[in-house]
Amino acid sequence: MGKRIAVVGVGALGGYVGGYLAHAGHDVTFIDMWPENIELIRKRGLLLDGVTPEEKFTVTKAKTMHLTELQDLVKQKPIDIAFVAVKSYDTEWATAMIKQYLAPDGYVVSLQNCLNEERIAGIVGWGKTVGMVASLISVDMFEAAHIRRTVAKGGDKHTVFRVGEVHGRITKRVEELHEMVSMIDSAKTTTNLWGERWSKLCQNGMKNGVSAATGLTGTDCDRSDVIRRFSIQLGGEAVRVGQALGYHIEKMGKLDPETLARASENDPKALDEIETILRPGSNTNPNPRADIQRPSMAQDIIKGRRTEIEFMNGYIADRGDYIGVKAPAHHKLTAIVKQVERGALKPAPATLGG
Repeated sequence: MGKRIAVVGVGALGGYVGGYLAHAGHDVTFIDMWPENIELIRKRGLLLDGVTPEEKFTVTKAKTMHLTELQDLVKQKPIDIAFVAVKSYDTEWATAMIKQYLAPDGYVVSLQNCLNEERIAGIVGWGKTVGMVASLISVDMFEAAHIRRTVAKGGDKHTVFRVGEVHGRITKRVEELHEMVSMIDSAKTTTNLWGERWSKLCQNGMKNGVSAATGLTGTDCDRSDVIRRFSIQLGGEAVRVGQALGYHIEKMGKLDPETLARASENDPKALDEIETILRPGSNTNPNPRADIQRPSMAQDIIKGRRTEIEFMNGYIADRGDYIGVKAPAHHKLTAIVKQVERGALKPAPATLGG
């Protein structure tokens, strides 16, 4: 009998991954707090789109539950794998909510931005906590029950899904997860979950808040010399904080962590190398939808929602303060995005001097 899968938080990433798994025949239950999203999925399915015709299809096989219906799970088969795919600030309650419906050997997978495994483990225990990093995937739920991917699949150019245990050993369950998601895109098991997580945090720290603050797409941010240099400063600071914390930071696409750090410290050769990579047209995974692609935090600002800035740039800044490695660019960006979030500032390139 196949494993029962729950996706808690049917936003862009949760819906994308869960949708593919359901389409492939897995027993998937979508659980979400947005009524319109659940009702539309029930009525006509979850629409998935990508950059090729093969990536466009409708998912009709997934079960659906609104939060108010969750108590019905007590009468159903327990959950074997629960993907928590909510915003970082919702991690604790979402994990506590699904915990009571887990099978005895069931576990929770953090399918999120940021480092949330510790929050999840604080509720279900470390033994029931697994991490999954989705690197350079760029998906957007631009309307209820409709998700589009705005970059090409990684294929042999870039490994998208990295699945790992918090203790670093390769187990049967991470191999199981690897097999599941490898039919969606390129995937690997990793013995370096924390390093992979910090690498993803560096990427997000360079892009998400910058796009949210400026109102620009990721590509337009990279076109601006001033904003691109600020992004490099963010990336370099994040690398130095991660190194001080003892993480082995993985390469970020074509970006070598040490070269990125040196670029932020005004090493001319390193800066030239990083800028050559970041300038539009030279990225690892070409973006055929660059005119519409915005990181998740910029999407939140457009939708008038709370951002994850405290869990991205704010987290890097706080960890830097803790370990004694200053990250002033992250402190600055966190403060700006919080003002934009509250409506005290309007998103504009001028917020970052662009």
